[in-house]
Amino acid sequence: MILRTLTLMPDGVEIALPKGSALTDIELETSEPLIPFGCRSGACGACVVEVIDGSDALGEIDPEEIDFLEDLGWADGSHRLACQCRLLDSATVRVVEN
Repeated sequence: MILRTLTLMPDGVEIALPKGSALTDIELETSEPLIPFGCRSGACGACVVEVIDGSDALGEIDPEEIDFLEDLGWADGSHRLACQCRLLDSATVRVVEN
């Protein structure tokens, strides 16, 4: 199994996940709720993260995700829905407080 590292800021917590995992799969690796989530389908907005480093490592963003992020006020291109990202390589994100 190929692992990739997801780093969560501001604390610098590093979690190893299998390549291709959704970012919300960190719940399987830790007992702490590091990324909040609700629906897992990109419809609730609970899991918005700011991508600090490695945006290419999170897979392509879907047009519906772009539209939903814009509706939430995150139209700057540096935010993603963690449940819609797939960790293809190492990345660093910061959970957005809603």
